Amino acid sequence: MNKKKIINDPVYGFISIPTDLVFDLIEHPYFQRLRYIKQLGMTHLVYPGALHTRFHHALGAMYLMGMAIEILRNKGHEISHEEEEAVIIAILLHDVGHGPFSHALEEIIVEGISHEDISSMLMKKLDVEFNGQLTMAISIFNGTYHRKFLHQLVSSQLDMDRMDYLNRDSFFTGVSEGVISSDRIIKMLNVKDDQVAIEEKGIYSVEKFLIARRLMYWQVYLHKTVIAAEQLLAKILKRSRELALMGEPVFTTPALSHFLKKPISRDAFMNEDHHLEAFATLDDTDIMAAVKVWAGHSDFVLSKLCQKLVNRDLYKVDITNTPPRSAIYSQINSPRTKKI
Repeated sequence: MNKKKIINDPVYGFISIPTDLVFDLIEHPYFQRLRYIKQLGMTHLVYPGALHTRFHHALGAMYLMGMAIEILRNKGHEISHEEEEAVIIAILLHDVGHGPFSHALEEIIVEGISHEDISSMLMKKLDVEFNGQLTMAISIFNGTYHRKFLHQLVSSQLDMDRMDYLNRDSFFTGVSEGVISSDRIIKMLNVKDDQVAIEEKGIYSVEKFLIARRLMYWQVYLHKTVIAAEQLLAKILKRSRELALMGEPVFTTPALSHFLKKPISRDAFMNEDHHLEAFATLDDTDIMAAVKVWAGHSDFVLSKLCQKLVNRDLYKVDITNTPPRSAIYSQINSPRTKKI
């Protein structure tokens, strides 16, 4: 089979898959699941174009990592082909542990466990499946590899992950403040004392990168309406779990049922393999299918919350210089509102 594929990316153009192993990892069901997980959670309810996925982002980060390694080699730093493949795999799989709607439901599906923890667990399973070929990638991802700058390219204040998501999220939301000069920043990369460094003439590009990231948080990631939608979705999952644990009939897909109808502790998730396998089949479609059905549920609280999300009737934020009217307090403190 020809594994030298080219992917047409809307942000960078054509992206080549560098090795057969990388191709096989992209084809794996763990990675293909990322096609069905939105990069920006509920942000599409504010910016309609923000429908790109973790799959897009992982491929873009992989592309930038290839560029960074080439630049560092051209500057005289020795990086073996094994290290190059390993660091590319580390960035490719860095988000493979994300759950539905990315950060919106993190630690809601399984309390006390982050997507980085799950990514590490899935990478270990892949390492076994691929006969130890991911061992170096895992050590780079975890920061235990002896060349620290490779881990910093994957996860640091100036890594390939952040460089891709700023440009990509800006592109799909249309928020131009997030555009950064990733090409120039990467060309200015260097290594000093085993640490990622930036050449002096690249300082203004880095300053723009930091400002762009802050503006994207204000305008996109922490937009009040996005937060309102994410809070609403979290409350829906909380209420549906309450009903399920009380024995009420609640529609779920098989993957969602695994996490909704019985509490799973962090220790159980980390030590019992079937929980991870169930998580690896869970994506946005499981959640939204359930929400649409729950909108007609007999439980007032669950049905009301789901109707509000489906119809984009989100929580409102009022900013005022004067105290709220007493009538508003009465409405907030009414028995029906308290249920929600």
